[in-house]
Amino acid sequence: MARVDVVMPQMGESIAEGTLSRWLKQVGDEVKRDEPIFEISTDKVDAEIPSPTSGVIAEIVVAEGTTVPVQTIVARIETEKGASIAPAAAPVGTAPVSSTPPAAAAPASPSSVLRPPSSPTRTGNSFEERVRTKSSPLVRRMAAEHGVEIAVLSGSGIAGRVTRKDLVTYLESGVRAPAAMPAGLSGGMMVPMDGAHAPPATPWPGDVVEPMSKIRRLTSDHMAMAIRVAAHVTTFHEIDLTRVARVRARLRGDVEAQSGQKLTFLPFIIHAVVATLKRHPMMNATVNGTELILRKRYNIGLAVALDPTGLIVPVIKNAEDLSLSGLSKTANDLALRARSKRLNPAEVQDATFTITNPGVFGSLMGTPIIPVGTTAILGVGAIEKRPKVITGPDGEDTIAIRTCAYFSCSFDHKVVDGADADRFMADLRQTLEQIPEQGF
Repeated sequence: MARVDVVMPQMGESIAEGTLSRWLKQVGDEVKRDEPIFEISTDKVDAEIPSPTSGVIAEIVVAEGTTVPVQTIVARIETEKGASIAPAAAPVGTAPVSSTPPAAAAPASPSSVLRPPSSPTRTGNSFEERVRTKSSPLVRRMAAEHGVEIAVLSGSGIAGRVTRKDLVTYLESGVRAPAAMPAGLSGGMMVPMDGAHAPPATPWPGDVVEPMSKIRRLTSDHMAMAIRVAAHVTTFHEIDLTRVARVRARLRGDVEAQSGQKLTFLPFIIHAVVATLKRHPMMNATVNGTELILRKRYNIGLAVALDPTGLIVPVIKNAEDLSLSGLSKTANDLALRARSKRLNPAEVQDATFTITNPGVFGSLMGTPIIPVGTTAILGVGAIEKRPKVITGPDGEDTIAIRTCAYFSCSFDHKVVDGADADRFMADLRQTLEQIPEQGF
């Protein structure tokens, strides 16, 4: 008989840890290879993790809600069907028994999490301070949002690292450590309060108080950071999609027969966006300090609303290499697996440009927030028939019924000027309005 270790998977180069949010199997349950056995949450993805082998869950090492470094053993599977379960197996909710203790051991009490320095001057050069500030990107970002200096906290993770659980425990305690002072400001200057420092709301009689879900907390963190790091500006253009509608009507039978899925307007929009991005490289760029990286791959993120609430952005990698049928099949597949929590971590990373489609809910237009690491996001409003004034070849104006939608583009004004963003949108409008009706 043999046992196989199940480990916390690597969720990307910048991700050092993950939270085991829920066990889908328990000790003694039989599992098949690739069958989901637990759910994981990081600052990149909320996903189900499959079993690496077939067998029986012999031991659960890490409890639900625990945050541990990648490659930490979270469970063990007995590969011989029917083999006895180890009597020392730790049930969910008990302390981990792995020889390498995970980062999120039982959190210290609120009074012990805060560890003010003996001197008001912190150099940040001591070993302990360097270890604590080497926390994961999510923890550092949360600390910055709440004005907390990680170096003054005592971490429960490996070598004293401050984990997300430590930070949440500290924030919920109501105690406040000295916040990091922005460069150039003296202690006597006032720092304006932002939403992260707003006074807590108090529930009134009859109110219902519900804790945020894991994905809602992550979305909150992402959106708060994104709105701060980019200089948001949004431009709006109305685009006539009448020709696209005709081409779609002509092709949908063949495409749906090939892909087995409905042909929507979205693949046409993705196809046009990629073609337009090639002519406007700044819209497919990202910032690295004082440098601009002009991406030559066109990875299109698609915002997907989750049921009952939540948002995730799977990515069509190398969209420039896909046909209309391929774009349709890939987009539908990613959306389906996003809603059923079956995305792989790599499938929600490395977007270079994002499209969100609030029009499916009836929204006419919006001002979407630019995802961190990109320069722009396109919003597609409701596609509907409208009366429009059309000038005929003889110069006379007539009123015609056209299929139209309002498109919005939020862009980072640090990277893209308004005129350049409007040139991109005008080019996209022309690309869609003049789509060839034959030979597409």
